[in-house]
Formats: sequence, C-alpha cells, structure tokens
Amino acid sequence: MSWFQIGNGVKTNAQLTILAVGKGPFPAVLLIPGSRAIDMNYTVKNIKLFWTEENYLSERGFAVLRYDKRGIGANFAILDKNVWGNTTVNDLTHDAERALNVLTQQHEVDPKRISIIGHSEGTVITPRVAIDNSTKVKSIILMGTVAQNFRDSSYHQFVYVPSEYATQVLDKNHTGLISI
Repeated sequence: MSWFQIGNGVKTNAQLTILAVGKGPFPAVLLIPGSRAIDMNYTVKNIKLFWTEENYLSERGFAVLRYDKRGIGANFAILDKNVWGNTTVNDLTHDAERALNVLTQQHEVDPKRISIIGHSEGTVITPRVAIDNSTKVKSIILMGTVAQNFRDSSYHQFVYVPSEYATQVLDKNHTGLISI
C-alpha cells in the first residue's frame, strides 16, 4: 500500500508492513502520530520512532499500518500548506478512523485483533477512535500522553521552549537583547 484516500480529495501516504513468514491473518497495530508535521516514520531529529516500532512489532507477528499526517510527506515536509494549515483534531480523528477501516479490510489482518498505539497528540485521538469503533479495536496503547490542555501544551512547545533557547543560546551578552 502506498497511499489511501482520506476524503475530500485528500490522500496520504501509508505503509502496511506484514511479517514475511507465518500464516495469517495476523493481529494488527495502527500507529497514530503526535503533533507537528509528522511523517509515517515519526521522524524527529533523525530518530524514526514509528519505523522502529513497526520493525519491532512486525518481527513479533503483527501487521502494522503507519501513515503520513494529512498534507505531510517524507521527512516531515509540508506538501500542501492549505491542507496542513487548516487541519483540526476532528480531521485527524477522521483520518485515523479511515486508516483503521483500511487496516480492517486487509485480508492478511485479523479484524478481531487490532490495537492502536497513539503518541503525543495521537493519545487524544486514539481513545476517540477506539470508542467510536469499539467493535474493531481490541486495545489501545498511549505513549507520551498529553497531560495538559492543548493551549498550555502548545504554549510550552512553541513559545516557552523556543524563548528559553533564545535566552540561553542566542543572548550571548545576557542583556535580554537578541541580534537577528
């Protein structure tokens, strides 16, 4: 699988990995990414979190589906600024539900043994998808769980951390002034 239709003409790249040996149907895992422009490998600072998880799980007999977030391509490149810039949590939930439907339709997958792993922002989406699809989802795993509301979490991630960086690294004279 190289892509799937999300809706409204929007497509995203996806990859289904299935163990090369053994007899299916196999239990399956859907990986739901976190915030930011995240590709299917969940590439952050040259670390490919979902690629590593996919390898670990597929070596243990799981089929694994991972996908790029809408408007995003490989190496977290923003392919469509309009699609990416107008994405809502409801859109991302719909995308995850569409991915779940694609996963359950694969003949190599046991539709009664599907788990979802959500990371960061994906931990908000995963329970919604599981509740709305309770007959399809056997279990959920939440990693890097969001423990604050989105406003506080976003402020910390996009304002506080960069400000601290600027203060510690760019303010060389410790005057509170940064030369750009």
